[in-house]
Amino acid sequence: MHQTFDAAIEMNLLHANQRGADHNRAHFDQWGITCINLMSSPGAGKTQLLESTLKGLEHTLKVAVIEGDMTTELDADRLRQYGVPVIAINTGRSCHLDSKMVAGGIHQLQQHHEPKALDLVVVENVGNLVCPAEFEVGEHAKVALLSVTEGEDKPLKYPVMFREADVLLITKTDLAPYVEVDLDRIEANIRQINPNVTIFRLSAKTGEGLTDWFAWVQETVKNQANRLQLTV
Repeated sequence: MHQTFDAAIEMNLLHANQRGADHNRAHFDQWGITCINLMSSPGAGKTQLLESTLKGLEHTLKVAVIEGDMTTELDADRLRQYGVPVIAINTGRSCHLDSKMVAGGIHQLQQHHEPKALDLVVVENVGNLVCPAEFEVGEHAKVALLSVTEGEDKPLKYPVMFREADVLLITKTDLAPYVEVDLDRIEANIRQINPNVTIFRLSAKTGEGLTDWFAWVQETVKNQANRLQLTV
């Protein structure tokens, strides 16, 4: 009985969150914005990847960031140096952003900037390999990062994150020779969970794979814009 009650509460929470996510996505669609939800464990390189992305796409896309962190604005401050709108959300004890939190970020963005002038909003989720994958925030695509320093077995141990991802970025590949991991084995474990996921091998330090990642982001924004035109 207790387990049934807990499951019912969880189902209601997820259902309410999904309604909020659909509402957020409707805002993004109305403004012609593509939203990407960036997820990973702590230290996998989300903020460093965002820094490289903001630099690499500064002349082609207008980008804003909704930055989720439990307590500080350290990552938000790093990204503000690139001259893009950055909305910081502190989640307190919560290990993920949910659609209500992101809705608050959207309203802040709307108050201080012109949303229709943007092409892309990147939500940098709280560092956690479990919770963020279960709570949609209104994104059009989920992108998960896995650092080579985390080992080859993480996709098998934390399958929900990897099953939900549209794109999987294997990061910090420049460290692979030093941590004795097999990148092919990592990819095989990922595809065991999600056979059709798009995978990029990246190093923000050396630049490996960044061109392909930038191209994917640009193509995703273009496809979303075309889809919205077809629905008008």
